[in-house]
Amino acid sequence: MAALDYVLCDVFTDRALAGNQLAVFTDAEQIPGDRLQPLARELNLSETVFVLPPAAGGTARIRIFTTVAELPFAGHPVLGTAFVVGTSTGLDLVRLETGAGVVPIELRREGGRVVFGRMQQPIPTWEPFADERKLLGALGVESSGLPVDAYRNGPLHVYVELENEAAVAALKPDIGALGELTQGGVNCFAGSGKRWKTRMFGPGLGVAEDPATGSAVGPLAVHLARHGRIRFGGEIELQQGS
Repeated sequence: MAALDYVLCDVFTDRALAGNQLAVFTDAEQIPGDRLQPLARELNLSETVFVLPPAAGGTARIRIFTTVAELPFAGHPVLGTAFVVGTSTGLDLVRLETGAGVVPIELRREGGRVVFGRMQQPIPTWEPFADERKLLGALGVESSGLPVDAYRNGPLHVYVELENEAAVAALKPDIGALGELTQGGVNCFAGSGKRWKTRMFGPGLGVAEDPATGSAVGPLAVHLARHGRIRFGGEIELQQGS
């Protein structure tokens, strides 16, 4: 194969060698479509992004791959790619064309360097998760404090509320069983007010556990607001990956 340029990003952190890793191929137009999935599998990161010329009026079009499948939308790949594209173009508003539509990301700079990004995620749809009892059994927990609902904003995410953050930290789920129950992410969370802790297990997505999951943040906020744990219009902070 010809040499291909890519950027290795650490997303959701301000330190190198931390956060959630992402590979961004900055000029994927030259890569045959049947090589994209093998390249993502070869790099073996939770996601790899391929940047293409825009087709719908955005700044760029992107394709997102886990090690096993293509995703229409994923949070940390969109945010990380926005940093890469914003750095190369100098733009403070990057509009990325994804399989779930155009996602705008506002970038903030300090000393000319991009240091923060705020994305407007696709609005999720939701429904009750059909196999709640089997899911709880695979997680090794007896119940959920809120209804076990499944949300889709591209990938599918299911949410289970535990009694406290210690219970979330102590989880040792049956990863194989989770992968058989859903091809999406299983998110277990606990907290109150503005501070919440969450973990995301995604064996069906090719990721046993994700250190930081951007596509799960928006639906979790919607889930908490729908069920009265927080108010719409407020701001919360999620801790994940520690």
